[in-house]
Amino acid sequence: MIGRLAGRIISRGADHVLIDVGGVGYIVHVSERTLAALPGVGEATALYTDLLVREDLLQLFGFPSLVEKEWHRLLMGVQGIGAKASMAILGTLGPEGVARAIALGDHTAVKAAPGVGPKIAQRVVNELKGKAPAMMAMGDAEPGAAPVTAASADGPVVEPVAASTASASGSAEALSALQNLGYGPGEAAAAVAEAAGSHEGADTAVLIREALKLLAPKG
Repeated sequence: MIGRLAGRIISRGADHVLIDVGGVGYIVHVSERTLAALPGVGEATALYTDLLVREDLLQLFGFPSLVEKEWHRLLMGVQGIGAKASMAILGTLGPEGVARAIALGDHTAVKAAPGVGPKIAQRVVNELKGKAPAMMAMGDAEPGAAPVTAASADGPVVEPVAASTASASGSAEALSALQNLGYGPGEAAAAVAEAAGSHEGADTAVLIREALKLLAPKG
């Protein structure tokens, strides 16, 4: 199983990149979001990968973090969701957005992905809601992963993935804190997801405070 590739980008396509790893070129399919964050041709990059094996097909799919890769595997396990739909959902929402939508039961957000209808979106939310707390708790991408940099007219710029990584870490820490306070994984995940959606970029302390407000008895 090929779990991660690190090399230089040889070419870029509409939904994939060709990465040279030690003289061997690998075609790696990526979401629109990931493709936009990848550097230009000739630049170094690294992606976690998942290999799709079928009788007449072998395809590699690439992700900037282990969290996103795991969401892809979970989405692929939902009936009616293939690789194309999974990549569309991740490309539209990103791993944090997927976690937030599922924790909140927001199938409308999932439905916003190209090619995903309301019934499939509802099924995704229903089947994966129990997975959201554990996925949020994964937090950061694997330490030591090579950065994914974005290309610009003036050359590579600072990695845009860093902001989302910090946000994911804050959500994970807030979730852990709420569970330590005795809240159940499901209600804690939903509260943290709603707080993160209302206070984008908030640190752990703010997320905990806002989530506690949402969890407080009404009236």
